[in-house]
Amino acid sequence: MAKANGAHKKNEELDNVDFATMLDEFESEKNSESFSVIDGKIVKIEADEVFVDIQDKSEGILNINEIMKDDKLLFNVDDMIKVTVIGNSKGRKLLSYKKALRKEKVLDFINNCKEFEQLEAFEVKVIGKNRGGFVAVNNDDVEFFLPKSQCNPKEVNNLLNKKVKVKIISIDEENQSILVSKKKAFDDERKKRKELIEKLIKDDELKKGTVRKLTSYGMFVDIGGVDGLVHYSEISYKGPVNPSTLYKEGEEVVVKVIGFDTEKKHISLSIKAASVDPWIEIKDSLEVGDVLKVVVSNIENYGVFVDLGNDIEGFLHISEISWDKNIKNPKDYLKEGEEIDVEIIEIDYDKRRLRVSLKNLLPKPFKEFSDNFNVGDVVEGEISTITNFGAFVKIGNIEGLLHNDDISWNENEPCKKVYNVGDKVKVKIRKIDDENQKISLSVKHLEESPSSIFIKNHKLGEIIKGVVSDIKDFGIFVKLDNNVEALIKNEDLGETVPNKGDEIEGALIFARNGKIRLSVKKVNLIKTRENLEKFNTDDKVTIGDVIKDQLQ
Repeated sequence: MAKANGAHKKNEELDNVDFATMLDEFESEKNSESFSVIDGKIVKIEADEVFVDIQDKSEGILNINEIMKDDKLLFNVDDMIKVTVIGNSKGRKLLSYKKALRKEKVLDFINNCKEFEQLEAFEVKVIGKNRGGFVAVNNDDVEFFLPKSQCNPKEVNNLLNKKVKVKIISIDEENQSILVSKKKAFDDERKKRKELIEKLIKDDELKKGTVRKLTSYGMFVDIGGVDGLVHYSEISYKGPVNPSTLYKEGEEVVVKVIGFDTEKKHISLSIKAASVDPWIEIKDSLEVGDVLKVVVSNIENYGVFVDLGNDIEGFLHISEISWDKNIKNPKDYLKEGEEIDVEIIEIDYDKRRLRVSLKNLLPKPFKEFSDNFNVGDVVEGEISTITNFGAFVKIGNIEGLLHNDDISWNENEPCKKVYNVGDKVKVKIRKIDDENQKISLSVKHLEESPSSIFIKNHKLGEIIKGVVSDIKDFGIFVKLDNNVEALIKNEDLGETVPNKGDEIEGALIFARNGKIRLSVKKVNLIKTRENLEKFNTDDKVTIGDVIKDQLQ
C-alpha cells in the first residue's frame, strides 16, 4: 500500500470535519515540542540533571529519571543519546529521551503504515494533555495526538490516564505526528453495530454467541460484536431459570434473535427458540391418567417441580404429595434428585402446563380404614387439630371428627377446653360415610348413656318427678335424676302451667332410642284409676268398673 508523500494524508470520510480547528490544536502541540530527534552527547551529570551537547549555543538539560531503570543509569558521561526538545528554561533547552524513543516509534509506525483508512479502531492510553488536546500511546508505546475537538466535550476533563478507543484520521510524515479521533472510532462502531443489528434482525438463522455476562434476570450474549439479552424466561422450556445454574461466562451458546427495541436499541435473544419445542414433540402422546417416571428437580414450600427428562417440567402441588392433609413441608417427604412415579392429573399444551399427583398412586387411607374398621369399633387415636366445633383425631393415616357434643353425656365443655393437640384419646366409631369420606367419632358412646340406663330401670306408666329446666313453644323439658332430660309436650300438660324451676311429675309414656316423654294428663288418669281400684274391692260389677273400662 502507498505511504504518505510529503506532508498530510487525511481520511477522505472526514471531509466535513473542521480541519482548521484541528490544525490549530495540532500547532499548539507542535509549538510546545520539537518534532525532531537529535543525536546528543552526555557531557555532565549533576544531581538530577543530565547535560547533553546538542550542537546548540548551550547544552540541553535532561531529567535524570529519563535514563534511570531499576535505580541504575542507562547512560553515562560521553555516551551518545537520542533526545528531542520539549521546551525551554532559563536559556537552555529541555530534553526528553523517552519522548525521542516514542518519536522514532512514530516514524517507524508511519513508514510501515498501510492505508490507515482501512485500519480498525484501536485502544490507546491518554498520558498527557496540552492546550490543543491529548497525548496518547498504544501498547507499543507509539505516540498519537488526540485533538480536543475529536473528543466528547463532556469527558475532556476526565480523559487523563484513561484508555480510549480511537481511529487514525490524519498522518503528518514531515512533522512525525499521527492524529486520532475518538469521535470517529465511536461513529464507525455505531455505524457498524447498526448495520450488524439490521442484518441480524433480517436474518432468521440461528447464531452462535458467547456468554459475556450473567445477571439475575438473564444473560448477555455477544453475537458477532453485538450484545443481546437472553431473558431468564427464554433459556428453557421448563420456565424461568437462574442462568448461573446452567451457564458460565465465556461459554458458547446457540441463540435466535426474537426482538429488537428500536428506542433502546436492545436485541432480545432466545436459547429455547433455537431448539425444538418439546411440547410439540410430546403433543398427543400424553394424557390425563398416564403414569410417568420423573426426577425431583426443585422443592418449594408450596410444592415440587419434577423433570420429565426432555426440558419439560411438571408441578406436584403439596396437596398431591400424600393423603396426609397436614404436610408442613414437601422436604419431609421428597428430596432433590429423587426418582419417583407420578400420575398426570392436568395437561395444557397451549399454556405449557403439566400437573401431576403422587398420592394417586399411593393406597387410599379411607378405603383402608373402611376395610379394616366398622361402626361401633373402639380405636385409639391422636388429637391432630382442634377447632371451635370439635377436634380431628388421627387414626393411622386418616382423620375422624370428634364433635363437641360427643365428648360427654353430662358436660357441655368444648374439645378445646378438654384436649390438647397430641393427646391420645380412645373413641368409638359412630359413622363411616363412604360417599363423602368422613368419619364421625365419639367418646361419650364408650359408655351407656344415662337415658338408656333410666329406660332400663323404669316402666311405662310409672310416675316420675323432675324439675322444669326449659320452656319451649311446643312444651317443656324436665330434668330427672342423673342429668336425664324428658319432654312434656303441650298436649300432655293439661291444665298445668309450670314455670322454670318448678317441680313437676309426669307419667312415663315413651322411652326409646334415648328419648323420654312424660305426661301430666296421664298422671291424673292413673291416679283416678288407682282410686277406683281401691274403692272396688269385691268381684261385683259396679259403676266404678264401667267408668274404669271407659278410662282404659
